[in-house]
Amino acid sequence: MDRHERLLRMDISHLWHPFTQMKLWEREPPLIIEKAEGNWLIDTLGRRYFDGVSSLWVTVHGHNHPEIVQALSSQLELLDHSTLLGLSHPPAVELASMLISISPPGLTRVFYSESGSTAVEIALKMAFQFQRQTGNTEKKAFVALEGAYHGDTLGAVSVGGISLFHKTYEPLLFAVHRLPQPHCRHCALHLRHPACGLACAETLEELLRRDEFRICALIVEPLVQGAAGIIVQPAGYLKKIWDICRKHGVLFIADEVATGFGRTGSMFACQKEGITPDIMAVGKGLSGGVLPLAATITSEKVYEAFLGEFDEFKTFFHGHTYSGNPLACAAAIANLKLMESEHLPQGLDALITRFNEAVAALADLPHVVEVRQLGLMAGVEIVADKERDIPYDPGLRMGHRVIMACRARGVIIRPLGDTLVLMPPLSSTAQEIDHLVAAVAESISEVTGR
Repeated sequence: MDRHERLLRMDISHLWHPFTQMKLWEREPPLIIEKAEGNWLIDTLGRRYFDGVSSLWVTVHGHNHPEIVQALSSQLELLDHSTLLGLSHPPAVELASMLISISPPGLTRVFYSESGSTAVEIALKMAFQFQRQTGNTEKKAFVALEGAYHGDTLGAVSVGGISLFHKTYEPLLFAVHRLPQPHCRHCALHLRHPACGLACAETLEELLRRDEFRICALIVEPLVQGAAGIIVQPAGYLKKIWDICRKHGVLFIADEVATGFGRTGSMFACQKEGITPDIMAVGKGLSGGVLPLAATITSEKVYEAFLGEFDEFKTFFHGHTYSGNPLACAAAIANLKLMESEHLPQGLDALITRFNEAVAALADLPHVVEVRQLGLMAGVEIVADKERDIPYDPGLRMGHRVIMACRARGVIIRPLGDTLVLMPPLSSTAQEIDHLVAAVAESISEVTGR
C-alpha cells in the first residue's frame, strides 16, 4: 500500500471533516493537499489546483510567501507563545498599533482571539456588558439580518440566520430581532430596487422606534453576506442602517471576518460607505491566511465602559489560551507590511475589473440565474429553470457536481448549495483569474447539460 492510499484509509477511518456529510465522503476519494506554491495547491499525487476559494476565504498573498515564512522563522527563535493574561509581548503590541492605523477612524482598541466566530462572540459579549455598565440594563436584545452567518459558537449562531446551519440548535439560542435580507432578486417586501428607497433598511427604523430601549446592538456583515451565497447589498444600505443605529443610540457591530483585508477592494468593507462601527470583528485574512488569528476592535467609548476599580468588577472577563499568539501576530505583521509594500488593496483595481468582467459573462450560461460580485468575491447561482427561477432539487447536489468537475480542470472552489463561490487570492494574476472562470464555465456547462 503506497503512502497516498494509506492516508486515504486513515482519513476515512478517523477524521471527521467540518460541514461534510461523512456518509458520502468515501464515495468520492478525498483530495489530500500536501503542499502549495503561490496560489496553487498540490495533492499527494502531485496534481496541481488553483486555490479558487483562497483556502476558505483567507489567503491574501498566496501560500508560503517567503516574507511571512521568514517572519515566522525569526519569531520562533524568540518566543513561540506567551499568554496575554497579565503579560504582553512585542508582536501583539505592534500588530495592535498597525490594526488601528488601518481601521475606520475612531476604532482604538484591539482584543485578540483565534477565529472569526470567537471575534463575533467577543463583540456580542462586549456590547451586552457595555450596555449594563452604562446604565442601560434593559438593552439586552440583538438585531441581525435574515440569512446572516457570523460563525459557529452559540452566540454567533444565535445571531446567525441560515436555517440549514442553525435550526438544530434553536433550543440553545437567545432570541434575535430579524431584518429582511437585502437580496433584491428575492425581496422579502416584494419591492423593486432602486424604486424601493431601501425599504428593507427602513424596517430597522420601525423596530427601533418601537423597541429602542430594549435593543443592545445590531450586527451585520457589511456589503456582502458571505455564507448566504455572496448576497451583495445595494449601494447605500449599509450607511442607512448605520445612520439609523446612530439616531437611536444602538451599537453597530460590523462582522468583517470575510470582507476585511482587501477582499471587497478596500481594506475593510465599512470604508466603502464611510462608516465607523462601534465594534468590528476581523479574522480570516488577518494573518495572510497562515495561522489562526482574529481580533475584535472597538471604539474608545466602548473600551472606557469597562474601566473601574478592582472591586467594581467591570473587567471584561473573557479570554483564550492562545489569544494574540506571538507567531500568529508575527505572520499578521508581515501580512500587513506586504499589503502596504504591494499597494493593496488600492492596487487591485485592474484585477478586480478583470474578475468582474470574467464572472459577469457566466450569466449568459443557460442555467446561471445570477452572478453576484464585489471585489474579489463572487457567487454564481445555478438553477434548473432560468426563465422561471426554479431551483434544482437539493438532492441532485448540482453545486457539488460542478465543483468536482472543476477539480478535473485544476481548480478548487466550494459551493453554498447551488451557488458556486469564487474567491481567488489577492495575489492572483490575470491569467489565473481567466483559468479559474474558464474552468467554472466549462464545468457548469458539463454538469447542467447532462
